[in-house]
Amino acid sequence: MSSLQAGTFEKADEVRSMDKTTVEVVTFGGATVGRLTMEPGWSWSACVKPNVGTDSCQNHHVGVVVSGQLHVVHDDGTTMDLTQGDVYEITPGHDGWVVGDEAFVGLEFASADTYGKT
Repeated sequence: MSSLQAGTFEKADEVRSMDKTTVEVVTFGGATVGRLTMEPGWSWSACVKPNVGTDSCQNHHVGVVVSGQLHVVHDDGTTMDLTQGDVYEITPGHDGWVVGDEAFVGLEFASADTYGKT
């Protein structure tokens, strides 16, 4: 039997808010998609770390940048800048922050179900 499903972030199944951070989650069976919005001035260490209590972000991120710019620094010292249209993978053990005056918006396919949870 075929199945077709659609959802919208405006009617997300779950919304999580932290300082300068909104995570909107839509779930279909075993698939989860999240829209992460980080406002200007956001950094993982200042805005999310207090909620999760780890030294660096331990999520595995796979996604695409809708808008804005994010600078990522991995625990091993490697860095990456993400901008609109970039498809990315970020492995556990990193920090990051929004660059500039535009919010960073990313669609996440690997970490939306756990991002920002304790």
